[in-house]
Amino acid sequence: MKIHDITVPVFEGMPVYKNKPEKQPSLKTTTNGHVTESRLSIDVHTGTHIDAPLHMINNGETFETIPLERLVRQCKVFDLTAAEEKITLKDIESLSIEKDDFILFKTKNSFDEGFNFNFIFVAEDAARHLAEKGISGVGIDALGIERAQEGHPTHRTLMGHDIIIMEGLHLKDVEAGEYLMVAAPLKLQGTDASPARVLLIENL
Repeated sequence: MKIHDITVPVFEGMPVYKNKPEKQPSLKTTTNGHVTESRLSIDVHTGTHIDAPLHMINNGETFETIPLERLVRQCKVFDLTAAEEKITLKDIESLSIEKDDFILFKTKNSFDEGFNFNFIFVAEDAARHLAEKGISGVGIDALGIERAQEGHPTHRTLMGHDIIIMEGLHLKDVEAGEYLMVAAPLKLQGTDASPARVLLIENL
């Protein structure tokens, strides 16, 4: 059995969306005698995380409504490192994507060391295709599944079809193929997202 940890590490100074200072995690540590305790302040969209519909839909469902069974399951990793600027319908229409699949897109993003303002994202036409296929979820190796699309049509199309969105994956060392995915988010309630530890397991 081989385990791939596709979670990005969380630390002060880590890459965050658009390098916004307010999105940086803050870790405060105090030591009293031999006892050390730390306090972490973190945005729920930090690093590897899973969005809830509330993130982009007014009065949308909050994070606790996502069943864990939809996050611990088989998934398919597709290598789209040849994609330029964005993932379009043309890039994915010939892929083996089926109803209820959970798919992860590996792109050039996985090789970035800092935040890339021109990260590869999922375009609206590709999102519509995924919705038409009836997939269960989609993940990408960027801190956002879209950028520079007015009205956030990719988020809204996917969320409007009950498709889970996972962002901030690290797929640099993962080959295309099928894996058992274990995505374990924090057990948050009433939020629009949650950080998660995401593992891919092969050779079971």
